[in-house]
Amino acid sequence: MVAGLGGGCVGILIVALAPTIAVVLVGWCLAQLALNALLAALVAVLPDQVPVNQRGSVAGVLGIGLPVASVTATYLVQLFTGNRLLMFLAPCAIGGFFVLLFAVTLTDRRLDPADKPPWSVRELLSTFYFNPRTSPDFAWAFTSRFLLVLAYAFLATYQAYYLLDQIGSPEADVPHQIFLGTLAQSVVLIAASLVGGYLSDRTGRRKILVVTASILYGVAMFVIAVSHTFAGYLTGTAISGLGFGLYVAVDLALVADVLPDRATAAKDLGVFNISSALPFFVAPALAPGILALGNGSYVVLYTAAGLSTTLGAAAILGVKRVG
Repeated sequence: MVAGLGGGCVGILIVALAPTIAVVLVGWCLAQLALNALLAALVAVLPDQVPVNQRGSVAGVLGIGLPVASVTATYLVQLFTGNRLLMFLAPCAIGGFFVLLFAVTLTDRRLDPADKPPWSVRELLSTFYFNPRTSPDFAWAFTSRFLLVLAYAFLATYQAYYLLDQIGSPEADVPHQIFLGTLAQSVVLIAASLVGGYLSDRTGRRKILVVTASILYGVAMFVIAVSHTFAGYLTGTAISGLGFGLYVAVDLALVADVLPDRATAAKDLGVFNISSALPFFVAPALAPGILALGNGSYVVLYTAAGLSTTLGAAAILGVKRVG
């Protein structure tokens, strides 16, 4: 976690000081590599340290991290407008403080040296793979998360253009409108994460809550698709917060319950993290084609996003080991 934090901060610093687009690309790739390594190690603490009957509640608490961070970072960027270095490094300083605090206080259970497998290139490459045939539940959970985050990536990547072209917002108003949309989404997301995680532990049910969350997020995409007013956009983002908050809370607990091998939890959760990172590479590649098919219509794009989450709901039904 500490190494990932350090590498991520260096990458963000490179982006902040970059004189060219090429240097921005190098810094951003370094930041993505390091911060995703940090995230993979952080998420692995859940199955490693938390009992099964508390995972929903803890995952719900983890789920509020994203919206709180998004709103805080957006506020800091506005606060330090005009000072590019502080705009990038202030969030790093705040996040870094909490990561270091957690790393210092965590009672880490270390693997006995005698139990460590011998290192080899083949063993290293195997960390990027799992067998869907022997771990079908994990494969279905991976597919479901990928499809839902793909819809989220469509929204996050293209909402500025959506506001300009479909809603007709003045360009100067778009940053503030995105902030309001993020705020509306985050408030609902926080409540949904905490309540959803609690219900998951109390009832012992994971799948029905994940399916419900996926359907709710799909409804949000359809609302945004047909909206032509800013109020409609806010309504859609609020519903998306409800679906996404419920999803990230319960889905993470579900994944922890269906890991292929308890002895390789960190590796498998690192693989699972790909299902959240990959959509942000896929969405910008798919969206132009979808928009072209719809003659530039964002109705078509966000309808496709809604269909993606519906397929994600269907995928989670394939999980058999948990209820």
